[in-house]
Amino acid sequence: MSNLVDWELAERIATRLARRNDPFSGSYHYASLEPDFAELTSQAEDLVAACTGLRSQAGPARARVADRAGWVHANIASFQRLLRPVTNRLEERLPERGAPPFASKVAGVEVGTLLGWMSARVLGQYDLLVVDDDTADQDLVYYVGPNVLALEKRFAFPPREFRLWLALHEVTHRAQFTGVPWMRDYFLSLVEQTLGSVDPDPKRFVDALKKAAAGARGGQNPLDDGGLVALLATPEQRAMLDKIGGLMSLLEGHGDVTMDRAGKGLIPSAPRFSRVLRERRRQASPTTKLVQRLTGLEAKLAQYEQGERFIAAVERAGGTALLDRAWEGPENLPSLVEIRDPDLWIGRMRVAVA
Repeated sequence: MSNLVDWELAERIATRLARRNDPFSGSYHYASLEPDFAELTSQAEDLVAACTGLRSQAGPARARVADRAGWVHANIASFQRLLRPVTNRLEERLPERGAPPFASKVAGVEVGTLLGWMSARVLGQYDLLVVDDDTADQDLVYYVGPNVLALEKRFAFPPREFRLWLALHEVTHRAQFTGVPWMRDYFLSLVEQTLGSVDPDPKRFVDALKKAAAGARGGQNPLDDGGLVALLATPEQRAMLDKIGGLMSLLEGHGDVTMDRAGKGLIPSAPRFSRVLRERRRQASPTTKLVQRLTGLEAKLAQYEQGERFIAAVERAGGTALLDRAWEGPENLPSLVEIRDPDLWIGRMRVAVA
């Protein structure tokens, strides 16, 4: 295991932050979450399959309700797997004694702080990443119980409606990754190629900061398009990040569109749920917005709207049959440029048919 990040310290810090201001883990309402999400996740899977034609080839969805600390624990394992290509390359350049202890602890503090901050904001998550040593924790749909209860209480959301609405979104992501035969391996290969090509050269970091400063002087925000990861990327990595960005915009937009269509008639409050969550994103504090920009999460939030606009334009041009072309193979996926200008993708698909 890599010694470049003190993962135990990261988990301790994230867990400590996660448990702050969390009055709902001990709430008597908490007991209703597990049976509700088990039932509603199964219902959502049938609704998504009927709406999209996509059904997971990995068997029925499994729901797991976690508190914030449990979500942190699961994501520490995912982060370790995700960052392995980077940490392995960095270790190759270190002396035999490895990274200085203080560097490992600094990295642990940074990862722990990020995960602790995220743990108070996540509602649901389809766990795509494979956990190497524990098959019981693979391919789960997570719901962060305290965060769900907090929103239901604050905004007087009808609990069963809100929980089905959340389940529809996460189950749609699962159907995308496990119902489209090539999608999971393709996505993971993009991520691994991007991280595997990271050049751990301090000079590149300095050059990237100079480039960012020049952009800022020209009136551009250097963190607008993917956070620090995109800022430090080589041209080859940027091309890979654009592929990932295009794919994620498609998947997130498709997830939002599907949750509204599949739940039509069953979730009368769905428009209010969407409105409230979008408003919360816009009203985030300056500190929250800064963290979102640094980590690239703000770019992810933009993916929802860009993806929805792309899907609307494609369906106006050719209905769901044209949109379904995107699931035929990696070569048919829209690039980030095509997401932002759907006519380019529509034209490319029509040329391919001709």
